[in-house]
Amino acid sequence: MNAETMQDSGVEWIGAIPKNWKVRILKRTTHIKGRIGWQGLTSNEYLNEGNYLLVTGTDFKAKYIDWNTCHYVEQERYLEDSNIQLQEDDVLVTKDGTIGKIAMVKNMPFPATLNSGVFVTRPYKNEYLQHYMYWVLSSDIFPEFIHYSKVGTTIVHLYQKVFERFKYPVPPLDEQKRIVDYLDQQCSKLDAIIAIKQQQMKTLDALRQSIIYHAVTKGLDDSVPLVDSGVEWLGKIPLGWKVKIIKREFDIKLGKMLQPLQKSELDTEEYYLKTSNIYWEGVNITSINKMWFSPLDKLNTELQYGDLLVCEGGDVGRSALWKEEITPCYIQNAINRVRSIHNCSTKFLYYWLSILKNSGYIDAMVSRITIAHLTAEKLERLIFLLPSLPEQERIADHLDQETQRLNTLKENLNQQINTLEAYKKSLIYECVTGKKRLTI
Repeated sequence: MNAETMQDSGVEWIGAIPKNWKVRILKRTTHIKGRIGWQGLTSNEYLNEGNYLLVTGTDFKAKYIDWNTCHYVEQERYLEDSNIQLQEDDVLVTKDGTIGKIAMVKNMPFPATLNSGVFVTRPYKNEYLQHYMYWVLSSDIFPEFIHYSKVGTTIVHLYQKVFERFKYPVPPLDEQKRIVDYLDQQCSKLDAIIAIKQQQMKTLDALRQSIIYHAVTKGLDDSVPLVDSGVEWLGKIPLGWKVKIIKREFDIKLGKMLQPLQKSELDTEEYYLKTSNIYWEGVNITSINKMWFSPLDKLNTELQYGDLLVCEGGDVGRSALWKEEITPCYIQNAINRVRSIHNCSTKFLYYWLSILKNSGYIDAMVSRITIAHLTAEKLERLIFLLPSLPEQERIADHLDQETQRLNTLKENLNQQINTLEAYKKSLIYECVTGKKRLTI
């Protein structure tokens, strides 16, 4: 864009715009409404079927509303507020949770209204195309505005009085139409490529689980005869393998309770791990904290190289191997520490638990009536297959190599997706601020 045809917009989050464009404020141009409080509406009133749809932020799928995931409300709830009764082509914005998610209303199958976490927007006059506003709000200028508005606050909610102050660039209507058509076309192409790469990542995940499952249930040598395991869901296993429960081969200890204790002169402040530090990819100590440990606490909860860490709470069953990322280090009471007592491989058990977790077995066995916990007692009772120690180690080493290979492929795909997403964001920003002009 030639600098002579541009002008300063006077708005920090917009920058320069073409001289024939305007800057408008949302309050002056746009119907903005949300449900006033809950108006008494509670989730107990959500219906699984009906004639009046209720849209929440969780129903935003890519560019549009997924009507199949919406709940319903009674007619009186729909009629009580005409300001939030949706119309075709309305642009919706989330104001709670993940604020600033955008979706358009298209092909509405039934009359629909909003819960309290979403704004509806539509132009007062024909100053802008609603589809153009979708792209403006989807561009980087909107999150920049939100960020600018949050300075000095801990805002976790997009207030209407803040949203109304959003200033945005407005080209002539014919140029808005060109921008909409161009971005629809280009972003659809990019989204299709991204979707293919995301599916490839899912395929790699499925392949990874298949490789792990075969290795820890059938071994690496397909010529070994298979015999009945005696466990229905396991079926046949290699000759010489045993079915064991974890308790017989491993020692399990739960970490230290987090309640503050009366400190003695012998207590010291030490690093400890929480479930948020535990990932299948390894232990992340970037957010590690300290607390007081007594000599007995330290004796019971100090980690050793090769210990298997299994989440007792949170994402139950998620596991990682401890590689002495920091020493000494201890664990809190939402983590089970698993240590071999009979020369078994914790790395082999790690791969076995990944199969139980990803198959849904662990989630099914822990109580979901309240908060799920994989207690030490439940973990101890889990069965696993036990080949000889040398074979455990060969299988674990093989799986290390295979998963690293697949992880590298996933990382490459993820980088490609990030590059495409960044290009898409840049393209939207340049179009809706006029830095990229679309001629007839």
